[in-house]
Amino acid sequence: TGIAVTDELQIIASGLTTVPTAELLPFLKKYFSEEKVELVLLGEPKQMDNTASQSEGKIQEFLKVFTKNFPEMKLERVDERFTSKMAFQSMIDNGLKKKQRQNKALVDEISATIILQSYLYK
Repeated sequence: TGIAVTDELQIIASGLTTVPTAELLPFLKKYFSEEKVELVLLGEPKQMDNTASQSEGKIQEFLKVFTKNFPEMKLERVDERFTSKMAFQSMIDNGLKKKQRQNKALVDEISATIILQSYLYK
């Protein structure tokens, strides 16, 4: 799971890290205890016809656990279509070698950054 954060003025999105999904909840508990977080954005994977993708079921399970653990935290879903392709293209544009572009964790982190940056510019 790619994680991105923004500055206090909410102008610039930056990639923070990638966390294995199984370790996401403990990571968030620690992060929320150390940092001020106003809102969590969670990607919403959709098909081209706007229907939910296959991974949405697992995301819904995570949402139940998330809201149970963080009932006061605001959470919004964001359409994440094309963000992996945009991340991959930005890697090419920035001269990353093929082996680096095959790093799924890096693609996920860049995708999270793209999602957050597009939300900030809304």
